Amino acid sequence: MMTNIPTDLLRTLIAVVDLRSFTKAAQSLGVTQPAVSAQIRRLQSILGTDLFDRSAPGVSLTPHGDAVVGHARRMLSINDQILNVAEPRPEARRISIGLPGDLSGPLLPWTLKKLSMRYPDLNFRMFTGAAPQILKDMREGAVDIVVALSHEEPTDARHQWKDQLVWVRSGATKIDDRGAVPMLAFSNECMCYRAGVEALRQKGRESRLIATASTVLTLSACVDAGLGTMVMTKGRVRLTQLSEWENAPLPALPHMYAGIYVREGAPESLLMLADEIAPALRPRGDQTEFYAYKTVRAAFNKAENVGGAAAGGGGAAS
Repeated sequence: MMTNIPTDLLRTLIAVVDLRSFTKAAQSLGVTQPAVSAQIRRLQSILGTDLFDRSAPGVSLTPHGDAVVGHARRMLSINDQILNVAEPRPEARRISIGLPGDLSGPLLPWTLKKLSMRYPDLNFRMFTGAAPQILKDMREGAVDIVVALSHEEPTDARHQWKDQLVWVRSGATKIDDRGAVPMLAFSNECMCYRAGVEALRQKGRESRLIATASTVLTLSACVDAGLGTMVMTKGRVRLTQLSEWENAPLPALPHMYAGIYVREGAPESLLMLADEIAPALRPRGDQTEFYAYKTVRAAFNKAENVGGAAAGGGGAAS
């Protein structure tokens, strides 16, 4: 008798192997850990062999398990290619991503490139906006993926984590102990900015929104120039060339929740993108932080050099 292997069992196997954890696999798949364990047992029962080495620490594959994982990846790839063929409308291949401005680059493009290598016909639209509105648009089906901050713990996010709000500074940052604190933000509706204003108000201090901009590159340049300070989540500081202002002469700030949301009924490509975005944005304290900083610093240097060359060229021409 021929036996068909359900692809959901193979996806669970790949999730456990890639994330090196049954618990993390359950979180990424939106199921419980017992459900993941049950699916792995069912797969092993179908195959008649153990896939994981129980005598080894952590998640370790048996030789049979290693071979099955290799075949499973190819099988799932073919499965997804068949699904892509069944989507004839070109406009259906555009992925719309709403997110805060300081998360729009430069790490996200690398994630998009990785996904486009598997789905070469995908197009991407990235835009910024207020979290409540873009979440509403996603739930109505107009947006595919949303990265958003909230004061309350998300209940329907595919991925979520808690992050501390911090003040950021550069070597040129100076704050008058008695005057209004000069601040920078994406807008006066920015949740990070409003949290900073409220923290100052509770300490009897005033603030002044000295400048707004739509990109983190511009805002970071303003902080770099000494125009003022701004509030960011600690994990997002690594996406700039700025530094967390430790022991700042400013009030302590609360934490916030970050969440990655995917529209209902999303295809495998969207779920995969959300799962790829999460580790790129989630705050980490290991070498990943260092390498992320190097990537971001290089991007800022390139932008500054291009801007300087353009300014120089314009002067010569005139």
